[in-house]
Amino acid sequence: MTDPVWEVPEPLSLCRVRHDDGSLTIARRHGNPAGPRLLLSHGNGLAIDFYYPFWSLLTDDFDLILYDMRNHGWNAVGDRTEHNFPNLVRDQEQVIEAVDAHYGAKPTVGVFHSLSALGTLVSQALGAVSTGRLSAWVLFDPPVHKPGSGDQEFDEATEVAARMVRQRSDRFHLREDFTEVLKYMPLLIRAVPGAGELMSRTVLRKSADRRWWELRCPRDYEAQIAQYVRTYSCLVDFRDLPCPTKVIGADPTVPYSYLPTLDLSHVISIEYDFIPETTHFLQVEKPEECVEAMCEFLKRCGFM
Repeated sequence: MTDPVWEVPEPLSLCRVRHDDGSLTIARRHGNPAGPRLLLSHGNGLAIDFYYPFWSLLTDDFDLILYDMRNHGWNAVGDRTEHNFPNLVRDQEQVIEAVDAHYGAKPTVGVFHSLSALGTLVSQALGAVSTGRLSAWVLFDPPVHKPGSGDQEFDEATEVAARMVRQRSDRFHLREDFTEVLKYMPLLIRAVPGAGELMSRTVLRKSADRRWWELRCPRDYEAQIAQYVRTYSCLVDFRDLPCPTKVIGADPTVPYSYLPTLDLSHVISIEYDFIPETTHFLQVEKPEECVEAMCEFLKRCGFM
């Protein structure tokens, strides 16, 4: 049986966000402009279009604004020295401001996964203010870690993740070669059918000489961020969040594909749930369940 092909539609419109260092983020509008607004972004080395199995379920009811982090997805690759956590947080702040200016201000919920979720959680500690103007946060499996008994496991996993990224092939003669490689990796073992082909179309682009397919986010850029996740994850303070927050994690009992999932069920200051039998890529593993968990929270908060 042939896997389905996930065709990401053309956006309704674009919002080009120019940052302080001259780099450009291309935000895109999808869905229903009359609906409640969601701002969505992705994890390290990925692209928000890869999450189409998830956000395609939201297009009828929500005004969706999608953006890729710097040096990812639709955005051009810039100077590696500027590819750092503080800049990712500042970029997010400027995207929020630009979207309000371009499309008109209205209550907006941030829906972020992994790296973009962690950036949101540490935004106040790094001096960002616009992130706090979001009406609510829905954060999928942020790589959060607090000092304690799991230090060694988290540190080792971070090093392994960075090392594996640096050893990964970064260019391919054919997109299909990349899809084939994915079959032998644990990343998408639980993902919806067709996720590998979708990943190849959303994280690869043609090289400048048109001879290769290469990673949109260069592997050294991805590894550079992965090495510093530990440093910034320790800045998260769940007792001091500026808006209603829902954390939806991977199943902490399932072997992890990226970093150990933190079970936050003991943290009384936030709403926490996990999706059973999922890993770090839960939004492309069980997209319907992720949407259901998110929308149940949004309804209770009065955003639907």
